[in-house]
This record gives sequence, C-alpha cells and structure tokens, in this order.
Amino acid sequence: MTNFFKPILGLGFVLALAAQPAMAQTRPAANTGTVVAGLGVANLEAVLVNTSAFRTAEQQRPVTYKATIDQYQARARALQTQLQGLQQKLQKDAAVPNANQAALQQQLTAAQRVEEAGKNELNTLIRPVVYSREYVKEQIEEKMDAAVKAVMARRNVSLLLSPQSVILSTQSGYDLSQDIVTEINRVLPSATLTPPAGWEPREIREARAAQAAQPGAAAAPAAKPAAQPDSR
Repeated sequence: MTNFFKPILGLGFVLALAAQPAMAQTRPAANTGTVVAGLGVANLEAVLVNTSAFRTAEQQRPVTYKATIDQYQARARALQTQLQGLQQKLQKDAAVPNANQAALQQQLTAAQRVEEAGKNELNTLIRPVVYSREYVKEQIEEKMDAAVKAVMARRNVSLLLSPQSVILSTQSGYDLSQDIVTEINRVLPSATLTPPAGWEPREIREARAAQAAQPGAAAAPAAKPAAQPDSR
C-alpha cells in the first residue's frame, strides 16, 4: 500500500488569497492599421482585479483577518501532521508479511474520515476570508455594467468584444479596459471589506433560490417541524 489520500488543504490556499493579483494588462499593440469605428475590446476580469477597490481590499484583508488566517494555518499544519502519521503507520503495517487486510482497510477508512473532517473544518475556519473577497467582488460587479456602458458611450463604441473573441489585433485603440477601471474607480473608490452578518456569495444565494423554487420545496419544512441546524 502506498499513498492512499492526498495532502489536506494546506497553506497555499491562504497565501493565494492574501497575494496581490497579477496585473492582467497587455502591452499596447503597434498601430499598423485603421481603427474601425464603433468596436471595442475589454477584459472585464482584468478590470475587476485592477480596480482600486479590489486592490486595496487585497492589501487590507490579511491584516483585518489575521487572527482567522493564523488559526487556519495552525490547524492546517496540525491536521497535515496527523494525516502524515496515520499514513506512515498504514504503510508500515501494510509492509508486514501476511498483513491483516481487514485491519488495514479499517485504518484507511479512519484516515479518510479524519481527512474529510479536516477539510470541512478548514473550510469553515477560512470562510470569513473567502466571503470577504467575494463580497468585495460583488460590490465591484454591481458597478461594472454601468461603467462599461458609460465608457462605451464616451468612446462611441456600439459593439464590445472580449479578448478571447479577438484572434488578432494590430491596434491598441480598441482596448477599453483601462477606461472602465478608471470609471469604476470614480464611482467606487473603495469597497466594504467585511460582509454583513448572514451574507452569502451570489452563487450560494442563487443555488438556495433554485432549490426553493423546485416543486414541493415549500412543503418540506412542514413535514419536519423541528428546528434544523444552520448549514452556513
């Protein structure tokens, strides 16, 4: 028996959350042709991460949530050490001639349960940090549509494309990304870092709404009147 389970969610996740996003900008293309009026290109993902609100929040978050991140890191190390010990014992026992396969399977199952419980625990610990980033992103996304339309009107653009839809361009005059960043910075110079109590990311809210809209969903609570634990 060799490596039965993957390393538990480790510190790289938090480091990635705390790290500054790469500046997703491109070098201006050489002007070798005529710019077609009414066309524009914008990388809205790059726009979001290059706004002042997002970049400032990325700098503030490791400070504001330092206690949470420290707790997460300490627990991740402890769980990783525990899992490594379980794995080493399992490998040692498996190397014994005529090893009891049933006992080995029990060890493996127990180790996998520890791993799964550890991942759930870490996800719960780091949730405030993850929700903070998602809350900031949603605040910016709420301003995105109006900012894009304002820039398109100012630049007399009637058709906006994503960079993925452009095979090749020899003109830098089509790129509206920085103009959109500037517009969002004007209307949203900063974002609130900490979401209000009970807030959940849009993806979770939409999933709950879709589940509630399913036939028979409204009748489910009546069939089980006892209070249910909060799943958030």
